[in-house]
Amino acid sequence: MMNMTLIKKYLILLPLVLLVVVQIAAQEAFCASTSRFAFPSPDEIQYQPLRFELPQAQRAVLSNGIVLYVLENHELPLVNVSALVRTGTMHDPDGKEGVAELTAYLMRTGGTKKTTSADIDRLFDEMAATAAISMSMESAEVTFAVLEKHFDQGLELLSNILMQPAFENNKFELARQLKIEEIRRIQDDPQRFAFREFNRLLYHEDPRGRFPSFKSLNHIKRDDLLRFHQSFFMPNNIMFAVSGDITKEQALEKFNRYFGQWKSGKTTAPFSAPSPISNAGIYVMNKAIPQSTIVGGRAAASKNSPDYYSFTLLDFIIGSGGFSSRIVSTVRSNEGLAYSAGSFYRARPEYGFFGHYAFTKTSETMRTLSLLDSVLSNLLTDPVTQNELDWAKSSINNGFIFSFATPEQIVRQQMNIEFEKLPATFLTGYRDAIDKVKLDDLNKVAQKYMNDSKAVILILGDRNNFDKPLEKYSRHIILTPEE
Repeated sequence: MMNMTLIKKYLILLPLVLLVVVQIAAQEAFCASTSRFAFPSPDEIQYQPLRFELPQAQRAVLSNGIVLYVLENHELPLVNVSALVRTGTMHDPDGKEGVAELTAYLMRTGGTKKTTSADIDRLFDEMAATAAISMSMESAEVTFAVLEKHFDQGLELLSNILMQPAFENNKFELARQLKIEEIRRIQDDPQRFAFREFNRLLYHEDPRGRFPSFKSLNHIKRDDLLRFHQSFFMPNNIMFAVSGDITKEQALEKFNRYFGQWKSGKTTAPFSAPSPISNAGIYVMNKAIPQSTIVGGRAAASKNSPDYYSFTLLDFIIGSGGFSSRIVSTVRSNEGLAYSAGSFYRARPEYGFFGHYAFTKTSETMRTLSLLDSVLSNLLTDPVTQNELDWAKSSINNGFIFSFATPEQIVRQQMNIEFEKLPATFLTGYRDAIDKVKLDDLNKVAQKYMNDSKAVILILGDRNNFDKPLEKYSRHIILTPEE
């Protein structure tokens, strides 16, 4: 009996043993066959270069002037709509700063002439739709997403929001009070507060540098929002980008149905570029906090300038490229003076600004400022190297394709090209233009724009505890916060 049991166990294990033997034999045979030749190094493998082909959206114009970009994508039963409107906070009436932001906010939350705000929220929830309207300095943006089966109902609601907002009285007063409370609390967020005041200095005596205050918000009435909406929200002042489970023909039919009766008006006259910086200097805003925020800025190349691509690379090398950039490695990595530091580049079609920043403890404020100054001034005596240029080119071009990860991003980018009146080849030629920048081009741009005498610098911090006195700087101004 015992022998039979053992035999059964051996019979059960036999297939497993045979499998192991076969695998070992196969492995030995493979090793023997491959030993007769050597595999090439991965660095020596030849392959076709990767090509980035940007899908092209289809463009159409409605009879009333609405520009429509459509990109089909039927992977999901979802439709995304984005819009850009030629307006912005820079068009706030003088003395009533905040009208533009309140208009955008109330258009979404304040109901329409056909539907109350409560019903709009309920209907969007039932459709699992999302909708938002935001106001920036030089434009307004609309975003909307809905399931394809609800697109008609959702687009009808969106058209009423854009064409016939009601600005309900109770919602208007609530929004105004929320904005007042936001201003009251802004000084509790030192970095946000510092950047607001920095922008006020950078756009000195320009409409872009005006911001809402307690006084301006108290002057705003509901009628101001109605006038602002009538002045800027019109079909020949707006562009739409549509992507998802929809064809161009379907999009045209539906937009004509829901937006076709919208009457055209006088388009927004473009504002000129900000004036050259005339208020250069160091500005200090005293606040009894343990950390200081340093933000500086100066004029830079516009998007239409021949220097645009060179300056994009220069900014990356100076501070926006992360840990390998000069500001981060000098101020943060080498000296440990800032938990965050870097640069930024605001390029517009008509103008541009370059900025740098650092957040540091109060007792190291002036030392940090000195290091930031040295990084920028050293560009004139310690030019960019070929290794830095190669690194920046590779990083920017490799990251560029991630701006087009979804159909929604692709169609919005193409709409934005026309909105900003940039060349039609701006996107398709971007990587080639970056690749063509030479080391000499980069260093010429550094010489041209990195002039400390034309910089505006703001320090927000406790000046009584700075490590060095401010008097060493020939021009420094103590500011009082504007509320």
